[in-house]
Amino acid sequence: MTTDVQLKTRPLKPGFGVELLDVDLSRADGETVAGVVDAFHKHGAILLRGQSLDPTQLVDFIAAFGEPEDHTQTKFTLPGHPKVFILSNREVEGQPIGAHNDGVGWHTDYSYKAEPVMCTMLYAVEVPDEGSDTLLADQCAAWNELSPERQAELDGLMLHHSYQYFMSTREFGRQELSEELKAANPDVIHPLIRTHPADGRKALWVSTGTVKEVVGMPNPEGLQLIDELVEWVTQDRFVFRHKWQVGDILMWDNRCTLHTGTLYDDTKYFRIMHRLWVKGDKPF
Repeated sequence: MTTDVQLKTRPLKPGFGVELLDVDLSRADGETVAGVVDAFHKHGAILLRGQSLDPTQLVDFIAAFGEPEDHTQTKFTLPGHPKVFILSNREVEGQPIGAHNDGVGWHTDYSYKAEPVMCTMLYAVEVPDEGSDTLLADQCAAWNELSPERQAELDGLMLHHSYQYFMSTREFGRQELSEELKAANPDVIHPLIRTHPADGRKALWVSTGTVKEVVGMPNPEGLQLIDELVEWVTQDRFVFRHKWQVGDILMWDNRCTLHTGTLYDDTKYFRIMHRLWVKGDKPF
């Protein structure tokens, strides 16, 4: 759906992302929401501050971008709202209510699936006074800044992504997978350079954690290349750092960004975020 509505915006950083101003999603009409969706596809990330939405409203809003996606791990989905995943260090009766330190480390969501999620949304319910920033890296800008010779070397390379490898090597939340989860998440092969279906722009679609190897390149050489490219993509000039406020909605396009969470003093502060995903398509 396209729209002619003109929303007031300001860039998150030059050339990447926009903050949408004076939009109250609890009252927004269909044309305004369509304008929000358009801004997302054009800019790679959007921020809306001062929102007050219940879980049903969150799901209704994200459905404007496509079909909401399920979560691989269902333990911390919000009761009665399976599309809403809780990120938190809070406990109730000695039991955690959400995943803690999930998303720390540069990655793109669901890259271990044949059809990775198109976008990720985080909604801030409770935020620490310091720490817990979210960083977004613009992989289109990172690709565009490579020399034509380097682009030619990288274009056509394929990456082997593995959920099992990720869960056995990750720093936080490492676990042995059940046979059911292994069967539901087989290894996949995706291109290193991804084309955005909205306008054909290319992104250096590298990630950490799920990448087991560069196809046709022996390790450690292959994983060294991944580390080199992640270091390139995550230079300050390509990165937007978001400092959270309660009521923030931050959405990013997994087809053209990398992201990471950051740590905070979990002995001093509490954090509750609601995460939602939208189904994507096969990378090309």
